[in-house]
Amino acid sequence: MRSRPSPRRLALLGATGSIGRQVCDLVEQHPNRFALHALVAGSDAAALEAVAQRHPEAHALLANPTGGDPDEAARAIEDMMRDPEVDVVVIAAAGSAALAPTMAALEAGKDIALATKEVLVMAGELVRDRMRRHGSQIFPIDSEHSAIWQCLWGEKEQAVRRLILTGSGGPFLRRPLETLTSVTIAEALAHPRWKMGPKITVDSATMMNKGLEVIEAHFLFDVPYNAIDVIVHPQSVVHSMVEFVDGSIKAQLGIPDMHLPIAVALGFPDRLEGVTTAPDLAALGQLSFEALDTDRYPAVALAREAGERGGTAPAVLNGANEEAVALFLQGQRRFDDIVPSVRRAVEAAPLAEDLTLTAVVAADRWARAHVRAPVDRASRVRSKLPA
Repeated sequence: MRSRPSPRRLALLGATGSIGRQVCDLVEQHPNRFALHALVAGSDAAALEAVAQRHPEAHALLANPTGGDPDEAARAIEDMMRDPEVDVVVIAAAGSAALAPTMAALEAGKDIALATKEVLVMAGELVRDRMRRHGSQIFPIDSEHSAIWQCLWGEKEQAVRRLILTGSGGPFLRRPLETLTSVTIAEALAHPRWKMGPKITVDSATMMNKGLEVIEAHFLFDVPYNAIDVIVHPQSVVHSMVEFVDGSIKAQLGIPDMHLPIAVALGFPDRLEGVTTAPDLAALGQLSFEALDTDRYPAVALAREAGERGGTAPAVLNGANEEAVALFLQGQRRFDDIVPSVRRAVEAAPLAEDLTLTAVVAADRWARAHVRAPVDRASRVRSKLPA
């Protein structure tokens, strides 16, 4: 009798976020396939404790402990990523904070299930180089890149003509452009199809997420930028497509549920039983597609330009966008100024001649400071006004 393989042991970065919680769901549903070895969260100790209670066998750590040493916590997290008992590292933390732990995991030869697109946006060349040197693989969790990956299974590289990323268009697909100056935080967070964290939901409203995904797809699949397109698909059922040189197109369909791409990444090369329900095509009636409106969504072209420029330009793009979105969510910036703020940073940024991790981190910090500068100046002026 063949022995049953041991569960795949996971280190989960971003354990209390939307993706992290869904990873935990799958682990609990498939205890013979997966086990949580390590849990890392940001600063919410109560939320991490709730997850840890459901998985008492896992080591738990906060990246930003109250009153703790953040440098010591960062070193402990990187040690977790390198732990020889870990089979797969799941990167689901928001934004640039995921970069250093990902690089540590790759250096240790770990395979990565990647949900944080900013890692490849900021440092795609460095990530690919470390993957090759240490024999690691990256399994994409983003629904769009998971779809492309699935469409490419069994296909030859030279058979691919282009990748087609789909996007819903977010909550403002039909809203008059002149009214975007008055968009509220609640309106920007009201995504019509997906339930996600605040930052990625705002990115979906500007469609900066599609721009970042263009850069991510370039590095994941080694496809030139001019062979990666974006199309609007309001129903969010076709998650992305691949066009081949013979004129055929493959598409991956599914309901808007991140459990599926997570399961594809963690279970590869197997498919797990009963992860979600298949879309009812008869009930849907029709699936529609539209060309991207570049006036409504200038973020996509801006991101493509930064990707083609290369070097630290994508890191500036990403850092500036994270900061601009954060300011909007704090009520300190208008929605329609998010993308212009990012553009100003990308156009003003000094680019490093050599792409190193230090240069990437420095570019990220510079971009954030550039975007925050008007807010900081206004704050200093207000502090000098008489009471």
